[in-house]
Amino acid sequence: MPAEGPFRHGRGADFELIETMRWEPGKGIALQALHLDRLAGSATELGFTFHREAFEEKLAAISAATDQRVRMALAPDGTLTMTLQDFILQPSDTVWPLRLAETRLNSGDPQLRHKTSARGVYAAARAEYPPGEATEVILLNERDEICEGTITNVFVERADRLMTPPLSCGLLAGVLRRHLLETGRAREAVLRREDLLHAENVFVGNALRGLIRGRLLS
Repeated sequence: MPAEGPFRHGRGADFELIETMRWEPGKGIALQALHLDRLAGSATELGFTFHREAFEEKLAAISAATDQRVRMALAPDGTLTMTLQDFILQPSDTVWPLRLAETRLNSGDPQLRHKTSARGVYAAARAEYPPGEATEVILLNERDEICEGTITNVFVERADRLMTPPLSCGLLAGVLRRHLLETGRAREAVLRREDLLHAENVFVGNALRGLIRGRLLS
C-alpha cells in the first residue's frame, strides 16, 4: 500500500519538485516540453499547485552568453524558484567510474518516479564511497535489480540498442530516458550487476549532461 503523508497531500509536503535542465544560447532549454510535462504530471499526482505559464515565462527570461545549468524548484503552494549556474558539457570521451551501493531502493515506492528535493537515500548511497572514488553510484532494489544512479538513469548497450530498467524496478522517470525510449534508441529491460559487467558499453545520463560512458569498478 502506498505510504500516506506529505507525498499524498501536496500542501503539507516538506520538499519541492525539481527540474534540472540545460539552457543553450540561441537554443533555449533542451527537451523543454518533456521537462514541462514531467513537472506538470508530478504536480498533479502529488497535489502541488502548478502554473504552466509561470514556468515557461521564467525559462523565456533567461539571458546568458554561455550554457547554463537551470534548476527549477516548485513548492507545494506553486512558488517557482529558478537558479542558474554556468555549465560546461563534458567531452564525449569522458568515462565515469561507477560503484554499486549497498543502500537499496524499494521497487514498490511510487515516490521514486518523481524528481524531488527529498534525496536522503541518494545521499546515503553517495556517502558509501570516499570523494573521488566514484563519479556515480548505482542503486539496486530489494530484488538486486539495477535501478538508477544518484543523479542519472542507467543504460547498457546490447547489439547497438540501449537497454534501461523499467520504472517498475523503482527509479526516476528521467527526461533523457523518456526521450531515448520514445525515439527508439532505447528499450526497457530488467538489468543486474552482471549486465553492467558484461555489456558492450555502459552509460549513465540525464537531460543536463546527456549520455556519459561509465565503467563499473569491482
